[in-house]
Amino acid sequence: MQKINWNNIPVDQVNEKMKRQFIYGEKIMVAKMEFGDGFTVPWHSHENEQVTEVIEGTLRFWFDDNEEEPIDLMAGDSIIIPGNRRHKALMIGKVVETDTFSPPRQDWIDGSDAYLRK
Repeated sequence: MQKINWNNIPVDQVNEKMKRQFIYGEKIMVAKMEFGDGFTVPWHSHENEQVTEVIEGTLRFWFDDNEEEPIDLMAGDSIIIPGNRRHKALMIGKVVETDTFSPPRQDWIDGSDAYLRK
């Protein structure tokens, strides 16, 4: 068992509009993220179940390649995204949020998440 303090977790500057920190165990990962206005997470899916909680700003999601019906999450809102469900997101204003994944995102751990590093 190890005590963890977010102040001691390195900040990964993924791109000019995305910063993240994450911690993980064998079966779960928690990420704290900050995004600049207008950043888009492109269409993607992953095996991991995802719980997103917005702390600040507005995060707009689209699902299943349908851009007709967005879902906007604001401070205090959360959403559960099942594994393998295609989704895309747009940051409206500065967005601070947490994502919890099960299992942990191996592509984030090993840095192979090229779709975010553009």
